[in-house]
Amino acid sequence: MKESQTLEFKKSLAEINEILETISAFANTKGGKILVGVEENKDGTIKEVVGVVVKGKEIENLTNEIKQNTDPVIFPSVEFVKMNGKEFLSIKVEENESKPVFAKNLVFKRVGKTNKKLSSQEIRVLTKESVGYNYTELMCKEATLKDIDEEKLKWFLRKAKAERNFDIEPETPLKEALERLKLMNSKGLTNAAILLFGKNPQHFFLQSEVRCARFKGTEPLEFIDMKVLKGTIINQREDAVEFVKEHIKLHARIVGTDRVETWEYPIEAVREAITNAICHRDYETASNVQIRIFDDRIEVWGCGPLPEGLTLRDLKKKHDSIPRNHLIAKSFFLIKYIEQWGTGTNRIIKECVSKGLPEPLFELISNNLVVTLRKYNVTEEDIKNLNERQRRSIKFIEEKGRITSKEYCELAGVVKDTANRDINELLRKELIKREGTGKKVHYVLK
Repeated sequence: MKESQTLEFKKSLAEINEILETISAFANTKGGKILVGVEENKDGTIKEVVGVVVKGKEIENLTNEIKQNTDPVIFPSVEFVKMNGKEFLSIKVEENESKPVFAKNLVFKRVGKTNKKLSSQEIRVLTKESVGYNYTELMCKEATLKDIDEEKLKWFLRKAKAERNFDIEPETPLKEALERLKLMNSKGLTNAAILLFGKNPQHFFLQSEVRCARFKGTEPLEFIDMKVLKGTIINQREDAVEFVKEHIKLHARIVGTDRVETWEYPIEAVREAITNAICHRDYETASNVQIRIFDDRIEVWGCGPLPEGLTLRDLKKKHDSIPRNHLIAKSFFLIKYIEQWGTGTNRIIKECVSKGLPEPLFELISNNLVVTLRKYNVTEEDIKNLNERQRRSIKFIEEKGRITSKEYCELAGVVKDTANRDINELLRKELIKREGTGKKVHYVLK
């Protein structure tokens, strides 16, 4: 047994404050058990079952303590369990339907084997997810049918019919089509309707933009080009992909008698990452989807964390589709922008790896999901651990595509033996690889 997402060890009932925190964390996540009377090792495994000795009304006092300090009140299952001839206490907590669950006016969630105290913003997100709140499904105040671009809706219906054999004809009256798409009801137009088909969505949602930038080098310091994409989220998706194409290389080679062209990054992976960011972002936040292009990578910044129930690890394997914006996801599905099977991130990985690129990175940065498509396996952490000569050589290869031993000597101002030691270390760390033979030997990033 080992501490985990659903298991916590406590040595005694004296740790009541920590027990209350864990109860809140379990109730706000997937439930779990707290075993009291168990001492743990540093790695989270059981060191010793010390047991608990209960006198008088200690169990009654424990349950009262939990009731008085949790909101909404949690009623865990408490029982004694024997192990190695000693009794310890098992406190079983179920996931609570009504979230957030407070413990002494604080809210916790279970992350791995630790309890994370939530910020006010994170508490608001948890509350929304608990009650099924969705910003894009709310009514767009003051919006009318005059704010809908009818030609864009007709294009959508034609594409939906061609891709999914959707049964709403393109010539269906505007109001009827929107109602059948669940984008309009008796109260008016939803926010999703304006985001998808509005004549000027930014009139209602200033934040519904995609910011694209090509930076010089590998740091977000100096712009080479920058655009702010407005319009509908369908147009933004296509415009963002075109921006990326303008700023990455297109390689051409002759295969037999045919000219074969390939992009520096697989366009399908780029398109999928952008689509996911636009489709699943939190449109209530003031931030924008961002596409950042550097010499060595492309970063796609979404707005908001992963939906409740998904982890970064899940993105690299088969997982459920948990759309944050159901109406937008359904519309994107109808025109085959997404598949609704939770396979989008898997396709991004497959496209990159099949083209000889490293696996993309999936990270949560400042509570936003960031997908990074990389040219090379070299990371910023790798570079920090190199000496100055090696760092300069990596930069040289990024700019020139390759380096020879002679070029290394000239760049670093060292003799051949020193250059060879540096190069061999880079080879051992699998940051570069050797290509060519004899006098044509050179080194490229791996």
